[in-house]
Amino acid sequence: MENYLQPTPWDKRNFHVDTYEVTSLAEEALKQTNTVEGHFTLKTEPLASKDNLRKYGFYYVDTLIEPVCEKRKLRTVEREGISLTRDYSPEEVIAISGEAFSGGRFHRDPEIPNFMADNRYKNWVKDLIEEDHILAFDYQGEFAGFYAYQKDKILLLAIKEDFRGKGLTRAFTSLAAREHFQFSQLDAIRTSVSPSNLASLNLFLSLGFKMERSIDVYHKLNVSLPVGV
Repeated sequence: MENYLQPTPWDKRNFHVDTYEVTSLAEEALKQTNTVEGHFTLKTEPLASKDNLRKYGFYYVDTLIEPVCEKRKLRTVEREGISLTRDYSPEEVIAISGEAFSGGRFHRDPEIPNFMADNRYKNWVKDLIEEDHILAFDYQGEFAGFYAYQKDKILLLAIKEDFRGKGLTRAFTSLAAREHFQFSQLDAIRTSVSPSNLASLNLFLSLGFKMERSIDVYHKLNVSLPVGV
């Protein structure tokens, strides 16, 4: 029998139960989630039938829209006093990740405590720091945020609270995206954004990104989480 459950150890370390991504919407795949305990993620096209998902205990958590930008269409925004650096304090980057991503799909999962969702982002950022996939934002000599990437994907974008609302985000993001294009030699880069995050959607649209596709995300939990861990 084909195995449709792909382990996700990066989630297991945060939730302390077995975690999987379900690789198919087929009923055979959904049945497999009843044979093991754990937390499951399934991503599907928005117009696909969801009847079997509800039947097997899956619940909707979010929709992810994928903005894509071609190199030649990136709009850059100039602002004095800003720059990028790989010389930053890891502790400052990790500190931002503990409060900047509270709208993520695991924070929206009613079965996942917020502290576990927070830890997932912190550990993810630690991995990206170790892999040298972080560009830090500097504004007038102060650490102001970061841009995290992998291959052609913008993974995370965060601005330190003290620097929000000052018109810096567009300039920082366009500068980091331009740098991303230069060192990667890619023709296009992409990211994913929840439609509830209107500020991020408008940001990427203003920089020349176009919405390419959307994906609905469902979760399932059939085991008790050790919330005291």
